[in-house]
Amino acid sequence: MVGMSLPLLLDRRCLLKRAVPLILPAAVVGRAGAVSPNSKVRVGCVGLGGQGTSHLRALMADERVQVVALCDVDAQHLEKAAVMAKVGKGDCYRDFREVLARADVDAVMNATPDHWHSNVAIAAAKAGKDLYSEKPLGASIAEGRAICEAVKANGRVLQCGTWRRSGMKVRMACERVVNGYVGELKEIQIGVPDAFAIRGGFTGMEKAEAVPAHLDYEMWLGPAAAKPYTAARCHFNFRWIEEYAPGYITDWGAHFLDVAQWGAGMDGTAPVEVMAEGVVRRAAGLYDAAEKFRIEYRYANGVRVVMVSTSDKAQWGTKFVGSEGWIFTESEVLKASSDDILRVKLKSGDKALYESKHHHRNFVDAVLSRGQTAAPAEVAQRAMTVCQMGAISAALGRGLKFDPVAERFEGDEAANAMLMKPMREAWRI
Repeated sequence: MVGMSLPLLLDRRCLLKRAVPLILPAAVVGRAGAVSPNSKVRVGCVGLGGQGTSHLRALMADERVQVVALCDVDAQHLEKAAVMAKVGKGDCYRDFREVLARADVDAVMNATPDHWHSNVAIAAAKAGKDLYSEKPLGASIAEGRAICEAVKANGRVLQCGTWRRSGMKVRMACERVVNGYVGELKEIQIGVPDAFAIRGGFTGMEKAEAVPAHLDYEMWLGPAAAKPYTAARCHFNFRWIEEYAPGYITDWGAHFLDVAQWGAGMDGTAPVEVMAEGVVRRAAGLYDAAEKFRIEYRYANGVRVVMVSTSDKAQWGTKFVGSEGWIFTESEVLKASSDDILRVKLKSGDKALYESKHHHRNFVDAVLSRGQTAAPAEVAQRAMTVCQMGAISAALGRGLKFDPVAERFEGDEAANAMLMKPMREAWRI
């Protein structure tokens, strides 16, 4: 135990009798890089827009967490979050690297736009920080793999924001599928929203304008190519621009395709074929991500997954169809072809799936125990891969064959060229 003398260890009882709290460095009481079970998990939050603020609230609600640093490229976001978290100006930053440089930050919450996910996550892992990282894991298949490697090499804990894995009804549905209570699994039907609801009245046809003083636009762009500023490009609206994210294929697909993988018992693999059809995009303007689509996947065992965009909210979710019935789940919704499927109780020989009752608390549990999270890096990588396979097929307009082991498309160099999104030199991973 480096830095601790034998007398100090022997005299612990005396210290306790004096009612002096003893909080030892994590390297002393646990593994190097771990947080002591006796101390707070000190968190730095990067990205404080709508989703980031939601994560901030959830983390602050955990009595084991202390938020010590905040970061956002938008000063308005930063100021609001600082008031909420009671964090002083000296602990607020525009550059996430300043948060990572702090020795008192144990973990990082990353809620940046998709095109920033891998840069922040990899840098955080290399800096010895654990990660709560928004979905999808990365903005491309190769970026996700690089995150997995960085997390593993540096012994970090990662929780991806695919929070449905911490939902009781979602887990119940997946357990019934995995254990054969709908018979042999044949098909998984997924519904996600079609044409998006534009926030703030943006149309995607806006012209360039002056960058507002409260925004570090160059830092917002980061790895992405330099482009003229318009408010229609930034914050929530990035997801409608293909360069940053392929719309609801990954935005909602990251959740429901993740549930599909879990229930199908496919967390360790990915489909071997994909075909996107009926893809509708806008003919002009900034917003070029697919608004309507039908994407069909096939796994090596013959199971099909069909993801469609729809305006019917009742179809938003994941439906497992088996030879003896079906079960549908979305968040707090659980329906089946018969009440018998819903009432079934798992037998002693059945497989029980990982149970998490709260996604953020589950992350903190794992930070303290150095155990597994509900949505670890490798699981998140596979779910994100399924999303990106669909996005690449939609972009190329043809079906593709995929090797889940090599994480490459078979005999299609144009598709393989899209395994990694282009990045500006300063931000290449």
